[in-house]
Amino acid sequence: MQQALMTAVLLLQVASALAMIGLVLVQHGKGADMGASFGSGASGSLFGATGSANFLSRTTAVAATIFFSTTLGLAYFGNLRTPTAEAPTVLEQSASDAASAAQPAASAASGAALIPTK
Repeated sequence: MQQALMTAVLLLQVASALAMIGLVLVQHGKGADMGASFGSGASGSLFGATGSANFLSRTTAVAATIFFSTTLGLAYFGNLRTPTAEAPTVLEQSASDAASAAQPAASAASGAALIPTK
């Protein structure tokens, strides 16, 4: 159940991120209207002169809100995992790896001291 919910939240986050990228790329900057006022011919847009900025800005804000909410949800679900006896935590795993890596090195150093050299 938790894994399915986490997958759904992740898919929603990816969809909102892609929507934000697309919406930001479609919007035009503040300086683009200045060219239209001097007869550039770019004033005829799909949503009208000012309607596109309001519609696209609001849609981007909704997508950003969804993105940040899903990010918080993923952080919450990521911290819900409780360590079990079979699966050690990352810190326990790295500590045991470091101890096992240091043990052969110490035995190799002590073994090298026992070998006589001429």
